[in-house]
Amino acid sequence: MGEDRHNILAVDDEPKIIEVLESFLESRGYSVFGAGDTERAFDIFEREKIDLILLDLMLPGMTGEEFCKAIRRKSRVPIIMLTAKVEEDDMLNGLSIGADDYIAKPFSLKALLARIEAVLRRYGEYLLAPDSKMVFNGGELEINFDSRSLLKNGRTVTPTPSEFKILEALAQNPNKVFTREQLIDTAMGNDFEGFSRAIDGHVKNLRQKIEDDHKKPRYILTMHGVGYKFGGKREEKI
Repeated sequence: MGEDRHNILAVDDEPKIIEVLESFLESRGYSVFGAGDTERAFDIFEREKIDLILLDLMLPGMTGEEFCKAIRRKSRVPIIMLTAKVEEDDMLNGLSIGADDYIAKPFSLKALLARIEAVLRRYGEYLLAPDSKMVFNGGELEINFDSRSLLKNGRTVTPTPSEFKILEALAQNPNKVFTREQLIDTAMGNDFEGFSRAIDGHVKNLRQKIEDDHKKPRYILTMHGVGYKFGGKREEKI
């Protein structure tokens, strides 16, 4: 990959898993930094340019969920959770705290590679945005597609790439009702193989960032039995 070689931080307390991930992913052109605990992971993250994190949830000391929240306070780097928790609620919780995707253990390396490539592709699209800006509700919400930034009442909020792509799809199509499956195709790619309700986790997280009251949303509206639509009132360009 040359200069385009991506750096992956793999966080797992099982040395064998780190060893397998390093061997497989490096054979596919990635650079892998392994960490057996969150302290080591934080050290690597601060020192290296990390393009994606593979994060086990069952870690000693700080849990994977706590680590994910800590990373999200400072970075939008893509995070794929590796988890033995296979219940849908567990998956949705992981997405709601900022993960971009998840894969259940045990997993095939081929499936993991497909997830990594899909998430990195989404992140690349997230960084290459159209040169435009939308303002809603008297300036309360401002979406800048050029800088991929979001302001709520003049204050910067930081959505993940997947959250931003969901908001982008909804805001640019204000009269369209999106099903969960359509939002998956739009925001996560048609190669996403998780639960369609994974979108609900991203929407919940996004509402907490842009709504005054996430229980009574004005921007991301639930269309019961169908999906979601955008409810903001756009300001006309001057």
